[in-house]
Amino acid sequence: MAPPVICVIGTGGTIACVSESPLDTLDYPEFSTKRGIEALLGDLPASLRDEFDLIPISSLQINSTDLGPADWQALAETILRVRDETPEVAGFVVTHGTATLEETAFALDQVLAIDQPVLLVGAQRPGTAIGADGPSNLASALRAAAAPGLRGEGVLVAMNDEIHAASSVTKLSTYRLHTFGSPLTGPLGVVDGDGVRLFRRRRPGGRGGFLPEAFARAPRVDIASAYAGGDGVAVRAFLQAGAKGIVSAGMLPGMNTPAERAALAEARAAGCVVVQSVRGGSGRVAARRFLREQGFVAAGSLPPHKARILLMLALTGESDPARLQVLFDAAEGD
Repeated sequence: MAPPVICVIGTGGTIACVSESPLDTLDYPEFSTKRGIEALLGDLPASLRDEFDLIPISSLQINSTDLGPADWQALAETILRVRDETPEVAGFVVTHGTATLEETAFALDQVLAIDQPVLLVGAQRPGTAIGADGPSNLASALRAAAAPGLRGEGVLVAMNDEIHAASSVTKLSTYRLHTFGSPLTGPLGVVDGDGVRLFRRRRPGGRGGFLPEAFARAPRVDIASAYAGGDGVAVRAFLQAGAKGIVSAGMLPGMNTPAERAALAEARAAGCVVVQSVRGGSGRVAARRFLREQGFVAAGSLPPHKARILLMLALTGESDPARLQVLFDAAEGD
């Protein structure tokens, strides 16, 4: 039987970094060089590489803090092009920095309606560091991308031998290896020595169904963080800068100071769409009476940075809060 065809796209990040010292796990983001995806794959044991027919593509060599909507569009279009040119491709792996990995995963999940799984993977330590986790994470991602049971599951994250859905995963620690988790739902499955094991499947309907070119048409959407004594200046500044949407990263369970509430009401009256999220790491914002009466959209379980992505895409074709609420309800962490 022919080995499964896996396309591996490299974008840089810690997993590609060559640090100045094997003890450097702190200063490397600004001072290291980066290796291409061919070199990363070459570090893996030949016995593992032989399990797959690999298609390597070096897309970018940057830190993930440098990525944005234009890069998400380019990545999505690359994946769709390879899918069309190589119909036998079983899955995709995207190596990526961990700082914005969950944002890229969520963004791709909204614009890729394909059967093949797309696994994003990164590392917490550069490849030259003692205890580098990149090779192990990459090996898990390759095996997950080839797993028939993951077909139709959308965009996923493979880190630390766990598989997480793009909508629910988040980075929980700055330096620990076990940094990615899904606080509300837990992982979809694991990659162990005997293969990929799924505990559950994703909820149907959670993927957005947008086209990649929507990123090029998306309006400005900003995030305003709430804090004790906040006066709403940030909200008004975003509105003046041309924001068509504002995500409020409110105090749990989705509240703001009186001055912030007033500024958000002004933004809504000016035609700006307001989505209420929270600044905490876990929990839902329900569409309670106050939000409905203000014409605000409840973010559900989406954190502010993911709610921003969904709102950017949604505003390319919709601005009615009631219809946007349906979209946000469908996108809750699965």
